[in-house]
Parts: sequence; C-alpha cells; structure tokens
Amino acid sequence: MHRSILLRIAMLLTTWEAASASASDVQDKLAGLSLEELSNVRIISVSRREERLADAPAAIYIITSDDLRRSGATRLIDALRLAPNLQVAMANAGAHTVSARGHANSDGNKLLVLIDGRSVYTPLFSGVFWDAQDMPLALVERIEVISGPGGAQWGTNAVNGVINVITKKAEDTQDTVLSATAGNLGAFGSARIGGKMEQGAWRAYAMGFEFDRTETAAGTPIDDAWHKRQAGFRADWETGDTQWTLQGDIYRGRKGQPKPGTITISGIDLDLGEEGIRGANLIGRWTRQFADGSSLSAQLSYDHTQRSVPPTFAESLHIWDVQAQYTLAPLGRHELSVGAEHRSAQDQLTNSIYIAFLPAEERLRWSSLYAQDVISLTHSLKLTLGLRAERNIYTGNEYLPNARLAWKLRGDQLLWAALSRTARAPSRLDADVFIPGQPPYILEGGPGFVSETARVFELGYRRSTERLGYSVNVYRAFYDRLHTGEATPGMQSLVFTNGMMAATSGVEAWASWQALKHWRLSAGATALHQKFWLKPGVTDYVDSLSREGHDPRHTLMLRSSLQIRDDWDLDLTLRHVGRLWAPAVPAYRTADLRLAWRPAAGLEVAVGGTNLLGPAHGEFTDVVTRTNIERGYYVNVISRF
Repeated sequence: MHRSILLRIAMLLTTWEAASASASDVQDKLAGLSLEELSNVRIISVSRREERLADAPAAIYIITSDDLRRSGATRLIDALRLAPNLQVAMANAGAHTVSARGHANSDGNKLLVLIDGRSVYTPLFSGVFWDAQDMPLALVERIEVISGPGGAQWGTNAVNGVINVITKKAEDTQDTVLSATAGNLGAFGSARIGGKMEQGAWRAYAMGFEFDRTETAAGTPIDDAWHKRQAGFRADWETGDTQWTLQGDIYRGRKGQPKPGTITISGIDLDLGEEGIRGANLIGRWTRQFADGSSLSAQLSYDHTQRSVPPTFAESLHIWDVQAQYTLAPLGRHELSVGAEHRSAQDQLTNSIYIAFLPAEERLRWSSLYAQDVISLTHSLKLTLGLRAERNIYTGNEYLPNARLAWKLRGDQLLWAALSRTARAPSRLDADVFIPGQPPYILEGGPGFVSETARVFELGYRRSTERLGYSVNVYRAFYDRLHTGEATPGMQSLVFTNGMMAATSGVEAWASWQALKHWRLSAGATALHQKFWLKPGVTDYVDSLSREGHDPRHTLMLRSSLQIRDDWDLDLTLRHVGRLWAPAVPAYRTADLRLAWRPAAGLEVAVGGTNLLGPAHGEFTDVVTRTNIERGYYVNVISRF
C-alpha cells in the first residue's frame, strides 16, 4: 500500500516539473462568481428555456465550476455532495445512492439525471448507474440541481428532482491541461487539449482512475476495488444564426462486487462476482435563432452500454433519443414553447439460473408532447402553466401538469408557489424480472404494475443582495401506487404490485454570505418527515415500509472558501447527516479540508483531507457489508499550457 502511494506521488512530481517549465498563463477564474453574478447566471432546467437564477420559480441550487475546482472532488458522484438539496450516500466504493426529498434506495428511481440534455437513466430499473457517469470535472460549467418535480418539463421519472450537468463549450476549454491526484484511497488522472476550427472550436480529453478496496467496520476487506478509463470530445461551431454541437464519450471499467452485491431484489441479496462495464454515447445538437426572437432546437443522442455481472446477468442496451423544441417570440403577455420527444431502447439481457428478465430481448418506447406558457399577469407577477403527455409501452398515456406562480418583490426577491403531478413509469425490474431464472418461480415480475404517482405542493422564497443570498423552500407531497410485493393466489409465488402510499413534508434552506472580499461562507440544511402506509387489504412481502428509514430526518452543511492571497486558497466543508433507521446507520459528522497553492503561471498544487472529523463512519446499507469510510489524504497537481 505504501509503495503504491509513493509511486503516485512520484507521478505527481513529474507532472509538477513539466508544468513549471510552461510559461502559459491560462487559468480558471480564481475568485469565482460574486453573489450578484451568481443570481444573474442563466439556467435552463426549470422551464427548458434560458432565465436568470434569481427569476426561476423552483428550488434550484447551482454548483459552479469554481465550486468544483475548490472542492477537490475528482468524480461526479462526489461533486454532488456540494448540493445541500441532495443526499448522497456511499454503500461501497462502486455503489452510491443519490436522492432528493426522501425515497432513497439502491434504485434511485425518482431522480432524473441529464448530461448536456442526454437523459442517463436506465430502463432496466428507472434509475442511474452512477459508475457509468463521469467526466473530468474541469469540463463542467455548472450543475443545476432541482429538488422537486420536473415532469412537465422533462417527463416521467423526474419525480423528486432533476440533476442537469452542463459542460463547457469547446471555445472555453482551449488550453492543454494535465491533472493528477494521488492519495491513500486511490488515484485519478486526466488530460485535455483543444483547438480552433473554421467557425468554431473543438476539444478532446482522456481520464482514468484506480480506487483501492475498502473495509467494513469490523475490518473485513470488501471486494470493491475498481478502475475505469474514459475518453471523449466536443465540437461547437456557428453558421450565421445557427449553432451546432457534436460530442461523445467512450469508457470501459471493471470493479469488484462485494457481498451482498449492488442489486437487491425482493430482499434477496445476490453475490455478483466482478462486474465489467463499457459504453459509448454521442450527441448532436442544432439551434437556430430567428430575427423575431423565436428559436428552434433539435437534439439527437445515442447511448450504448454493456454490463456483465457474473454469475447473474449481462445486458446490452442501445438507446436513441430525438427531441425538438420551438420557442415562439413573445406574444403580448405570453411566452410559449412547445416540443416533442421520442425515446427508443433495445434492451437485450443474458439470463442465468439465478435471475431472468422475460422476454430477454425487449424494444421499449416513450413518446411525448409538451407545451408551456409563461404568462405575465402584471409587471411583477408571472404564471407558468405546463403540460406533458407521455406514452410508454407498459401503462399507456401519462399526463404531467404543472403550475408555477412567481411574484417578484422589491429588488432581487422572489416568492413562488407550485403545484405539480408527476409519475415514475414502470421499468423492466418492475414488470419483467423472474427469480430464479427458470420455473418454479419465487418471483414472477409485475404483470399489472402501473406508474407510481406524486402530487406535490411547493412554496419558496429567494433573495439576493450584494453580500448575502439565500433560499428557503417548503413542500408537501402525496405518493400513490408505490412499489410492493404480494403473493399470487395459493401463495405459490410473489408479484410486484402498487400497494403502498406515502406522504412527505420538509424544509430546505441554503445561504451564501460574502463576509470579506476574499472570504465566502455558505450553509445548507434540510428537514424531512415521511410516512408510508399500505393500502387496505395489501399484505406486503418485500418489506416496502422499511423505506421510511432510508433517509436522514435532517442534514446540515457549512462551507468556508477563503482566498488567503492571490496564489493561496483554503477551503473547509463541514457536514452533519442524521441517522437512518432501516437498516440502522448512526448519524455522522465529517470535514473536508483543501489547501491550494499556485507557485507559477499555469500551475496549481493542492493537498487535502476528507472525512477528517471523528471516527470512520458508514452511510448506507447494513453494517455487516457496508464500507466504513476512513480519513483520506491526497495531493493534486494541475498544469496548464
């Protein structure tokens, strides 16, 4: 282990030496955005059109590129911990759960995740394989995190929130950058180059990481070490009033699969052995701006993933998605936009004696039409009405309406309210899974499984001044037709059904204070109350009610970002997460610290530590198998040419 660390540090010193010889003075903006600039950031995730953050009637938090740089995070999953309205929990090195407003589980099936407009949820379980979603974080312009429903804008599965990762344009990443991180928990490296072309620009990158295996609280080694390699490109160009983008990624990795495995079905834990993943994606985007103020955009994306999980199953998945949106020029008091989307997937499973998806090969389709109108009732009062009609092969038509009222008070103060209905459509894991892989079956899928639904009311207040910005949001949500398991007649087997309901309520708040010119303090907190209950006559055999204990009732985060001098940064993050009940996970407090130095133009050297407070802690799943997260230490070198 120590020899491995020395080798990683030697690699970093080599990078440092090469960087010191460079005279390049290309750097990211060091001071970051002021609070006033942040409130004026143009976002797109709330209404699928550009608007100022200060005017968006939703609970939205922005993770900026400067936040990412100063956090020390190397992976997207770790960067999401910066959002106070998300709960990120680690079960082991390769398995995480990400949730908003409760309903945390290994599926994560109520949170829609987009990367540059490409939805990355898998139709296998309506969630996200986080091990397949990554990129060098220096390429990310911002991450827009919405807690609350977004079905009218983005479709089914945007039940409790939307995460929209937006990468930088190629013209903003023209320098050559080498980055390496090494520590006692693993190593990460990336490189990128960029260049100009006729009427545009391009960039390319490569990255890779190695993570060591972890241990349980009892000191038992966990077989969760893994590595991954990834490369990608992006090109942007313009011809008159038309903009074009072409981008893509390719990746491959392998990781150990610790007991009881990353997939738990009907309370049965499967020993998965070593898992292999590989995939590729491609996005083409076209946007045309018209002289009258209207615009037309279209996007075509392709996503291919292969996953081998011996001895249980293997999957080959192809997804095509085409979408178009027309935003009309303002018509009096109205700002209208309409759009359409068609998503098609070819999913092929290789089944085993342990588990089967029947049919093994399935063609899945989702089609939708949506419209939204922003109506200016008065100079300071706007009403947004939206509706999406979406059709899937399992349940037919789903209607997802949304109404948002925004009242602009004096200065940059916004009071808003929203009422929404949203849904989580069935997946193959709901309808097509059989255990074992051949008769007689213990579990026979969910032939009658329908969409889970939610009705949500939200109320929020946001204010931004030159030195202080804050947001407070409250919500109440009612869920129906949630996932349960019931016995077939004669108690011969189980099937998945929709026999549970739930109600949640909570408060989210975050604030930033510019205490001094070079010192910013930030804080975020959440409080959550959940109640789950079975419908009359339902006898649940998969312990669905235990979900009530999967989420902390409260969380707290404090961050300090201090620029000591022009060439020194000091960042501290403190987090407190309340305990979980099922399975029992104690509350924990932790701290992350990073000190960065820029000794020469184009060079940054940082040292940091993670999980520095208190003893090692766990975050999710049973104590017998979960990772006990220990203190981590690292050195990071970034050189720019």
